[in-house]
Amino acid sequence: MSSANSMSFTNPTLASNIDIDHVTHYLLELDALKRVNRRSYVTGTTRLENSAEHSWHLAMACWSIAELFELDVNHEKLLKMALVHDLGEIDAGDTFLYADTRTDAHVEERAGIARLQAERGNGIKDLNEIWEEQETGSSKETQLLKVVDRLLPFLLNLNTNGKTWLEGNVTRSQVAGAHAFIKDSFPSIYEWQARQIEFATAQGWLIDG
Repeated sequence: MSSANSMSFTNPTLASNIDIDHVTHYLLELDALKRVNRRSYVTGTTRLENSAEHSWHLAMACWSIAELFELDVNHEKLLKMALVHDLGEIDAGDTFLYADTRTDAHVEERAGIARLQAERGNGIKDLNEIWEEQETGSSKETQLLKVVDRLLPFLLNLNTNGKTWLEGNVTRSQVAGAHAFIKDSFPSIYEWQARQIEFATAQGWLIDG
């Protein structure tokens, strides 16, 4: 028996031109982000976080912070940028924040986004544009995204006794330098992080250098 509230989600004319095999092909292409491991550890476990988990966490954190601080940002734009933020890593892999090759990572990631944009079954027409905005833009949404993207792995390190920092021989000055831009973008978060860097150094989780 059909419900009185039932509805169709397809335009009959449009649906006839869409190959669902292509749609599901693209969904599996996106699924590959789950196979990309990052360097941060998931709290309460001994396993590494993957990039898909980070993207979800980034989107939720951006949304929550934007609401809590009543920031004048476009939420749809912000969340879309958070979700596509690491998609280029499907092809390029994750690059550790403190790696020497960090400055070149965007080249392979940009190529990966271009491939995903052209992949059959993709319904996101502005994927390239959204990714490029979060990568090189200067909007309020981009600035917030970059702050939160730095905050989350920092938070995971604090709550895993500096495990990633210790494994990478990361120094206090490296962490302070990587987060210095937050001072202008989000002073309250920067001040909190500065105190946590002092704490982490005192605990021996960061090399005092």
